[in-house]
Amino acid sequence: MQKYLILYMMPTSGLDAWKEKTEAERKEAETKMRQEWGAWGAANAGAILEAAGAGATKRVTKAGIADARNEIMLYSIVQAESDEAITKMFENHPHLGIPEAWIDIMPANVIPGMGA
Repeated sequence: MQKYLILYMMPTSGLDAWKEKTEAERKEAETKMRQEWGAWGAANAGAILEAAGAGATKRVTKAGIADARNEIMLYSIVQAESDEAITKMFENHPHLGIPEAWIDIMPANVIPGMGA
C-alpha cells in the first residue's frame, strides 16, 4: 500500500469571507459539513491513517521566523493501492462543497532514515 499526503486547500480570501458570515450561518454550515465528513470518514476508515486541522502558520526562512498564512486547512495521511484508487476516493469529498476549495493528493515518499 502506498501512503499519500492529502492537503485540503482553500484560498485565504475564502476563509476571510467565512469569518464574515453570521454565527448562525457558520454553525449551520459546519453541522452539515461535519455530518458529511463523518459519513465519508466512516466509508473510508480503513484507509485513513491520520487526519488533523492545520493551525496557525509560522514561516521559517534564512531571514528569520514570522507569522504567515497559507491555503492549507487540514491534512490527512491516507493509504491506497494506487494513484487511481486514491483519487477516486476523493472525487466527491465533502471538502469540495466549500466554494473555491480543492484537494491536493501526493504520494508520501519516506526519506530513508527519516521516518516510518
